[in-house]
Amino acid sequence: MSGTHYVGAIGDNSVLGSPDQRYFYALRTDEDGNIYFTRIDTWTSNDPIEINNPGDANDDWEYFELGVDFFDGKNPETHVKDYPNLVHDQYRFDRRSLYYYINDEGELVVRYNQSYSYPSDV
Repeated sequence: MSGTHYVGAIGDNSVLGSPDQRYFYALRTDEDGNIYFTRIDTWTSNDPIEINNPGDANDDWEYFELGVDFFDGKNPETHVKDYPNLVHDQYRFDRRSLYYYINDEGELVVRYNQSYSYPSDV
């Protein structure tokens, strides 16, 4: 079994060497079509991010690099993952603090440097 992890709290003296990649964002979908979005502040969080699910090492995505974006998690023709163990369909790094949420009209909205909490009755 194999697995690749990205761990936060790397700070500005990290291998990234630049605040331009402070935030890590990852997007994945499940078999039912649900979308999951992950956001980590790499300077303050110690949360691990799993890049590959455990399994046959031949099914792993082996090209993860800190600070390098990835947008091709699924084959554009079949919409199936070319690397079955790959957790996220897409991920990217950014210096901006972005907050995504679904508003009352069902639209995906992004806020810059302003968090959002869903009402407790949702």
